[in-house]
Amino acid sequence: MSMCGVQRALERMRRASKVKIWSIAKNEYSTKVEYRPIRSVLVANRGEIAIRVFRACTELGIKSVAIYSEQDKMHMHRQKADESYLVGKNLPPVEAYLNIPEIIRVCKENDVDAVHPGYGFLSERSDFAQAVIDAGLRFIGPSPKVVQQMGDKVAARKAAIDAGVPIVPGTDGPVTTKEEALDFCRRYGLPVIFKAAYGGGGRGMRVVKKMDEVEEMFMRASSEAKAAFGNGAMFIEKFIERPRHIEVQLLGDKAGNVVHLYERDCSVQRRHQKVVEIAPAPRLSTEVRDRMTEHAVRLAKHVGYENAGTVEYLADDKGNFYFIEVNAR
Repeated sequence: MSMCGVQRALERMRRASKVKIWSIAKNEYSTKVEYRPIRSVLVANRGEIAIRVFRACTELGIKSVAIYSEQDKMHMHRQKADESYLVGKNLPPVEAYLNIPEIIRVCKENDVDAVHPGYGFLSERSDFAQAVIDAGLRFIGPSPKVVQQMGDKVAARKAAIDAGVPIVPGTDGPVTTKEEALDFCRRYGLPVIFKAAYGGGGRGMRVVKKMDEVEEMFMRASSEAKAAFGNGAMFIEKFIERPRHIEVQLLGDKAGNVVHLYERDCSVQRRHQKVVEIAPAPRLSTEVRDRMTEHAVRLAKHVGYENAGTVEYLADDKGNFYFIEVNAR
């Protein structure tokens, strides 16, 4: 094709009124793709999370659809969307946004093409991703299989081991009783950290440094995880004192390709929530950075990751680092 022909083709693409995404044939790692249009996106979230996605939709010429609980009917995210619909009538706000059948109903009744989960709420629920796909819609995120595997800290840990990524000593499976927690603490010693086995974002997380605190901290963490994620199972691992929290950003496509967008330092936190993120991470040697990004890409390829995601590490001052989890969102 001549240069003029290329320019004409590019101009036709710019003038296209519909935004397209890649759809792939069933052959694994195939590069045979076809265009499928996205005309409307429902964001299964609220607040600034939803607003930022709506802004991107507007820039791409895609209709944005909001959901809201009865208590949130005056919230800004409802006003910023092209359309908005009530979900979970007579339910508390959190339960309303976790109501998968209601969200699917709104999508089906209003010709929604794709669902964006945002982060929090249903973003790391594989059953939600699967329900979206089963309804004939597109889920903007990793596949349900990967969401399940990476959302389960025990399964994610096993995947990291299989991919040769360094890990922190921890439980081999979900812990559901305080007796199991006590047994682990006696066997491996303190300090340890309790984490929600099927959630993230700092909820259901407690650091334990005294043996007489184990039972109370376990019950608190489990109760918090149950309220936030619908499952109170815990994952327990050794707690590393004063580590750095380093994350590697990844992007994967449906053809099996994965690239990293380097790292950021997320060590400044409050209640296990990141306050400041610094990129590139300061005082991180080139050798450690290269190993971190290499391991992150290897893990993503190992599990067949697609879409955006983050591999998180804890790093000490001796050049060692340990896999924590993958944020599949």
